[in-house]
Amino acid sequence: MEKTVSEAIKYRRSVRRFNKEIDIDDEIVKKCIENAVLAPTSSNLQLWEFYHITDKDLLKKISISCFNQPAARTAKQIVVTVVRKDLWRDRAKDNIKFQESNKESMSEREYKLVMKYYKTAIPLAYKNFLGVSSYIKYLYAWFIGLFRVMYRQLRTSDMRIVAHKTAGLASQNFMISMAGFNYDTCPMEGFDSIRVKKILKLNRSAEINMIIGCGIRTSKGVYGKRFRIPFDKVYKKR
Repeated sequence: MEKTVSEAIKYRRSVRRFNKEIDIDDEIVKKCIENAVLAPTSSNLQLWEFYHITDKDLLKKISISCFNQPAARTAKQIVVTVVRKDLWRDRAKDNIKFQESNKESMSEREYKLVMKYYKTAIPLAYKNFLGVSSYIKYLYAWFIGLFRVMYRQLRTSDMRIVAHKTAGLASQNFMISMAGFNYDTCPMEGFDSIRVKKILKLNRSAEINMIIGCGIRTSKGVYGKRFRIPFDKVYKKR
């Protein structure tokens, strides 16, 4: 029986050691990845890919690239969240096709705004000719911002952060979904990204967002009690 959302959130811990004797179901992990792609995503561009690793040789190679840390070494399966900012043109075209096929669900004004957004605003944000456009956009936003409200995160580095943020949201969706099925995960940032990209034969422009070990926790899989900064120190009501 699946847990409720609140139960899954409370159950989820970063598990460092997985039980090597207990397998997990590939199809359930795949279902959790399907839930991952329902996460919020900037401009609905969905600049992500998910690599579901079940092959033992690949698991071993990725574990080595993760410094053989226990969360990778003992994982029964691994999911690699990959950022594909370079696919923005293709994903914008996909959105345009979708909106065109659902034109009847919008007013004429809404349809024109959506088309203008994907055909004009998105290219403006993501294009960067020889690295020069990024600084021109930054200076333009700074100048206009002196006189009115202006979106300022237009540099290439800003768009990279946006892509990684949305990939992180999808990864969280995945981990909460796994917890809902009583499966455990551990998001890892300690890895050799160049080696992982070679192992998975990724596009040169692809970036690793995180590597997630998957399995069933052992009795010592969670290192200590959960610690959080007192809520009243982080909650600010205005």
